[in-house]
Amino acid sequence: MGNQRRIARQTTAFIRMRPSHVIAMPVAGGMNRVYAERMKSHPPGKPAAGRSQRQRKHTGKPDITGPVRLYGLHTVEAAFANPERKRHRLFATANALRRLQERGVSSDVPVKEATPKALQTMVGRDAVHQGVVLEADPLPAYGVGELKGARLVLALDQVTDPHNVGAILRSAVALGADAVVTTERHAPEEGPVLAKAASGALDMIRHVRVKNMARFLEEMGAQGFQRIALDSEGEASLEDIPFAANVVLVLGSEGKGVRQGVRAVCDRLARLDMPGKIRSLNVSNAAVLALYIARTIIREQ
Repeated sequence: MGNQRRIARQTTAFIRMRPSHVIAMPVAGGMNRVYAERMKSHPPGKPAAGRSQRQRKHTGKPDITGPVRLYGLHTVEAAFANPERKRHRLFATANALRRLQERGVSSDVPVKEATPKALQTMVGRDAVHQGVVLEADPLPAYGVGELKGARLVLALDQVTDPHNVGAILRSAVALGADAVVTTERHAPEEGPVLAKAASGALDMIRHVRVKNMARFLEEMGAQGFQRIALDSEGEASLEDIPFAANVVLVLGSEGKGVRQGVRAVCDRLARLDMPGKIRSLNVSNAAVLALYIARTIIREQ
């Protein structure tokens, strides 16, 4: 009971923190170092034991066929640090090239200097490109086999807004989740909007795509994972639920929440208790809070 009260107090303090404290990502010393540290324990698409890199088969297809245009300094920096990302051409202003070099980014593709206006034409008027656009292939779509050795997985049941999913990917990296799982349909493409919202996290965590979320959770249960669905009508507060060694947290779309068929295969239905007058959070905020609670419980067990 003492541990549960301490976690509850820590959770309340976490809710009251400024957003910058919650999702800020380190950049000092260059993304290459940050990426390397992350990949020591969370390698994206790490092949299962006994299979070489050449032998590995991805179970899904990339969302988009052909190159995509990634933009933003963090996004492009992380893409250069990710060996899984096939890069083609870099377009950048002189100032952005200098900033990338200061971060330790060395381009291994042809570089073309461009004006801010030309870059805006490439990615759209509303895109905040920060002077840099990278043409690259979308990442491979990884399957369930890539989750070997994972302890904390976040599953998103038909969350469709790329800004929300991008923010969730960023929080998942910041809070040490091993993977984020989405459905192949009714989920955003791994395109430039999602990549920009993730601020580099898309290239720093395994993003698994599944055809059927309920079937995926059944398979994870067979592998010994505890499956906890988040719902406002949950039977218990998340911080009061004993966690197993391996956990999948399941969040649904705003409005519909986790679908009934998906909830039916979960082991527990939990809620996030809010201390303030507003009793609910949007899905990206709910995800970061749930991950924080889960990480705190796992660390103390």
